[in-house]
Amino acid sequence: MTDLSALADALLAAARAAGADAADAMAVSDLSLSVEVRGGALEHAERAEGVEIGLRVFVGQRGAVVSSSDTSAATVAGMAERAVAMAREAPEDPWAGLADPGQLARDLDAARLELADPAPEPEPDSLMALAQMAEAAALSVAGVTQAEGAAAGHGRRQVHRAASNGFSAGLVRTDSAISCGAIAGTGTGMERDHDHDARIFAADLEAADRIGRNAGTRAVARLGGRKPPTGRFPVLFDERISGSITGHLLSAINGAAIARGSSFLRDRLGRPVLPAHLSLLTEPHRRRATGSRLHDAEGLPTAPRALVADGVLQGWLLDLASARKLGLTPTGDAARGPGDQPSPSAGNIRLQGGSGTRADLLRDMGTGLLVTRLIGATINPNTGDYSRGASGFWVENGEIAWPVNECTIAGNLVGMFAGLVAADDARQHLSHVVPSLLIDGLMIAGA
Repeated sequence: MTDLSALADALLAAARAAGADAADAMAVSDLSLSVEVRGGALEHAERAEGVEIGLRVFVGQRGAVVSSSDTSAATVAGMAERAVAMAREAPEDPWAGLADPGQLARDLDAARLELADPAPEPEPDSLMALAQMAEAAALSVAGVTQAEGAAAGHGRRQVHRAASNGFSAGLVRTDSAISCGAIAGTGTGMERDHDHDARIFAADLEAADRIGRNAGTRAVARLGGRKPPTGRFPVLFDERISGSITGHLLSAINGAAIARGSSFLRDRLGRPVLPAHLSLLTEPHRRRATGSRLHDAEGLPTAPRALVADGVLQGWLLDLASARKLGLTPTGDAARGPGDQPSPSAGNIRLQGGSGTRADLLRDMGTGLLVTRLIGATINPNTGDYSRGASGFWVENGEIAWPVNECTIAGNLVGMFAGLVAADDARQHLSHVVPSLLIDGLMIAGA
């Protein structure tokens, strides 16, 4: 097994030898195992392992990033020399640089976050059995004409980060997943849908047969779809896809966008952006959640906080560079891959304050559109103008009437955020815990 800590230290030593004033390095080891079945038979099986390394160097206020999948000593030395040469030719960036030692995270015991399943790596046969079970369950649903295939997989990622400012920490994360697709109907009336589940601990996964039945039931429910009427109606975003709405909010409060002046929320700090009963929280220390972390990609500590409290926007997602540009304190939200510069990114979030069920929102909306799938997107980051393709179900008198196979929904995100009505039906294990969301008065372009 590759010693990632030693590899990161070797990158830093090579950077110093090449003439860098400062540097940070990361080494990533990935293992993945996946099995796909179709018609009950094995269609594809793959096991992949690899190591990737990344080095970011600074010469004064000039920086550069390089990466490689070759970890030999010669490659490490060559990477450092190339990175320093690139940095010397780069323009000066007054906001670039590592964290001060006093800013660095001290709590590095990631074990309490339970991000690594201690169970042994699954055998391919056991993954195949799960996929077969899911596919068989999908085919058992009346109206399903064929399965689109099923898959099961396992992954393990180990990351170590080190920097010349003294930071050094590692993390191990696992994931297990099951997915299934189903097809109902034939010819031009054919409809598809799917279900999947992914968890850090394999023991927490939904039962494979339940995933298959969900896929089949969803596909059959889509049969006979047609376009909805055109006009302004309430739109209910099902919990399966409601995270896209909070995703647009997170993009709008990303510090990099704010520093560029390219966000429609750039002037809304300290002002209401959501209804007064709703709050958007970060939860970086939640157990068994994929977005959990004790420190960010720049070694800064993470902490729970409210991005929006009682409807009022409290702050931005900031890495070091965007915080320096804005004259603010960094928030520990930096993310980075081996070949990338750090940038702000949200980890675990929760939209809090909703109540009731999806059925309650259906009743309240009366007549409108229930969206279960979104297709493409046209979002203007400067104005918040929103337009997306969608499918789902038409609702009349608070009850699902018939499936909708194609339409466009449009509005403006400022008004959409302000008018959110949230249920309390979010799945608690997801990184983004967001319930079903009802928005009144969106434009629907259908028949």
